[in-house]
Parts: sequence; C-alpha cells; structure tokens
Amino acid sequence: MDFDEDKGECSVPETSTSKMTRQQILTLIAMASINFSSMICYSILGPFFPNEAKKKGVSQAMIGFIFGIYALCTLVGSLVLGKYIVQIGAKFMIVAGLFVSSGCTVLFGFLDQVADGRIFIGLCLITRCINAVGFAAAVTASFAVSAKVFPDNIATVLGFMEIFTGLGLILGPPIGGWLYQSFGYEIPFVFTGCLLFAAVPLNMWILPSFDAVPSQDSFFRLCTRIKILLICFVVFTVSSGIGFLDATLSIFAIEKFNMSAGRVGLLMIGLSLPYGAASPAFGIISDKYPSFRKWMMVIGGMATSVSFCLLGPLPVFHVESHLWLTVLMLVVVGFSVCMTCIPTYAEMIVCAHEYGFEEGLSTLGLVSGLFSAVWSAGMFFGPTVGGYVTQALNFEWSAGVQGGLAFLAALFQVIYFSIKEIQKNKLQKAQTTVSEGEKSPLLSRTDALSVDIS
Repeated sequence: MDFDEDKGECSVPETSTSKMTRQQILTLIAMASINFSSMICYSILGPFFPNEAKKKGVSQAMIGFIFGIYALCTLVGSLVLGKYIVQIGAKFMIVAGLFVSSGCTVLFGFLDQVADGRIFIGLCLITRCINAVGFAAAVTASFAVSAKVFPDNIATVLGFMEIFTGLGLILGPPIGGWLYQSFGYEIPFVFTGCLLFAAVPLNMWILPSFDAVPSQDSFFRLCTRIKILLICFVVFTVSSGIGFLDATLSIFAIEKFNMSAGRVGLLMIGLSLPYGAASPAFGIISDKYPSFRKWMMVIGGMATSVSFCLLGPLPVFHVESHLWLTVLMLVVVGFSVCMTCIPTYAEMIVCAHEYGFEEGLSTLGLVSGLFSAVWSAGMFFGPTVGGYVTQALNFEWSAGVQGGLAFLAALFQVIYFSIKEIQKNKLQKAQTTVSEGEKSPLLSRTDALSVDIS
C-alpha cells in the first residue's frame, strides 16, 4: 500500500504482499486502539450497574432497556453514517466518534448523584444514546478502513482485531468491578472514559485520509439478496446472545451463586477470553479456506444453541444448576460465537461484489453500516427481550430463547445451502448434457453416406 504524505491519501495495491507496509502497521495499531478502548468502556457496566440500578428503583426490564437503547441508537447511527461515510470522511468519523463516546462515558459516571426513579432513568437513556452515536461512527468507519487497507485478508485482520475486542471485554468487567468496590461508582467510568479519549490524538496522527467517490447503491438493494439477509440474521443472533448476557448474567450469578461484583467480573472472562483467543485462528481459516466460511457459521451456530440451553440450564433438561457448568458453557459460547461471527463480514463483502456492487470505500461503508446496524439490533433485542423474559419467567428460560434463535439461524443456512447445492448440481448436469449433445454428429453414418451418393 502506498501513502502520499502531501495529500494524506492512501492507495492500496491490487496485488497482496506478505510484508506489511508502514501505513498498514499504523492502521492496525489505530484499529486495535479503537476496539480495545471502546470495548472496555462498554463492558464495565456488566458487573455492577444492574445491581446499582436496582437500588435506584429500576426494574429488570428497564435495566435491559437501558442496555438495549445503546444498541438501538447504534443501529440507526450505523445506517446513516455508513451511507454517508464518503461525504463525512472515514478519519473524521473515527476521531469525532471517539471524542463523543469518551465524554459520555465520563458523564455516565456521575449519574449516581441524581435523584432516584425517572430522572435517573431519563439521564441514563440520554447519555447512552449520545454515546451510542459516537460509538457507531468510530466502529462503522473502522470496519470500512480495515477492509480498504487489507482487501485480500479482511477476515484475518478482523480476527486479529478481535483479540483487542476480547481484551477489552476481558479486562472491562474485572477492572470495573474492582474499581467499583474500591472507589465507588464514578471512578470506573472516569478511568475508562479517559482511556478512550487517549485514542483520539493517536488516531488523528496515524490515520490517513481516504478519497472516494459516492456510490448510488443503497442498503435496500443490498438487503434484497437472500444470502445477505441470512448472514445478517446470523450476526443478529450472535450479538443478541452477547447483549443478553451483559444485562442478565450478573444478577443471575449474584442471586444464584451469591457472588460479589468482583467475582462476577471474573466470571464474565469465561466468555470473552476464549472469544479473543480463538479469533486469529478462525480469521486465518476463513481467509485461507473461503468455501469453509458457511460451515463455520453453521457449526458455530449449533454449538451456540446447545451451550445457551445448558447455561441455566433450561428446565426441560432437569439438570441442576452449578457454577462449574455455567463457566463451562460460557467458555463454549465464547468459542462458538467467535467461529460464527468472524467469517460474516468478509462473506458480506464478497456477496456485495458478486451482486454487482462496485469495489470501493462507498460499498465498504454500506456493508460496514449494515453489519454494525444488524449487530446493534441484536444488542438491543438481547437485553430488552431477555430482560423481560427473565423478569416474567427466569434466566434459564430466557437463555433458552437465545439458544433457539441461534439454532434457527443455523437451520436456515443449512436449508439455503442445500437448495443452492441442488440447483448447482442440476445446472452442471444440464450443461454436461448440452455439451455432450454438441459433440454428437448431426447425421448418422448411413444418412451421411446417402447424401454423398446422391
């Protein structure tokens, strides 16, 4: 990849090389800082905020909505910002998004000073909404930039980036729980907000500006393809399960196993550690064997379904709940959602190009926006519906609902891929028949002889 220092423009060569350029390395550092700082800010709420909100008189369903509204606003922001990424500028979206998100994270730390009830709920929702728009800008642009700079190794790069996503998810809960127990409610948010703000000057310095031409393509045209919709449903089920655990697992562990906020933070590492550890391997496999991506999504979805059903476990199994079983299933969920999720973004880009979308930043912005929006839709559905089902029934049944969604996604893919394979075999058989017919003589030997004699 060549970098023009005078214009600040970045161009990617068509042929991939084994050795990364200086600008590619700097881009990896920038993307890693975004993933790590954003995820650590997002994940610190899990161990202590739900319990703190309950002290303020907030119901379980409303706690789920506070978690979910973040994802709902990220959904809307991702679609809008993904469409206009060329006009706004990818670098500006990243820097401005990080700045807004860091400020809102710090402000969220002072909401314990406000009155209980509606005022607390209202300020939580407003702060989370603004924070979500900033997060949507940074993440949507970072996905597009990654695909622009590494067009031939996007799954490998995203797998590498997910290490830092996993680190943020790993360190967020225990650090948040420890800071909360040691210093109170404000310090976890002030610390992580300042950490996120530190990524602002870093990205201003090392990220190039990308010039691109706006495209006439739209999200509607992208979503008219069945395969794209199926992949979107897979992404939805993965993020829904993660969002569900963020909003409900801490209260379940505190009530079921009598755990402290600090220990709950350590418990949540069981999900994020295997996710981050397995991401590079699944990314390399996805890029090296593109035909295996669909089976990664299917196998991962089936494993996710089983592990969620045993997380509680589901009452129909008549299995008693144990801490070791919960930890084991969290580990399985971490591996399975990683296997399911890593191939999805690369597969969506391939599908877009197969369906005639031009190769460029504009298309990458559309795909990134759609991916982020669907992910956010799941992150809204998981906490809100999961919180409601948990309040109406219990954690065990709501975890089973998440397992059922993962099973449906895997089943729909199996049906789709089976139909496509049958159609492919019929087409090949028809082509073989036509080619054999073209090779056979139009006249038999006796007919040809009679013609010659006459």
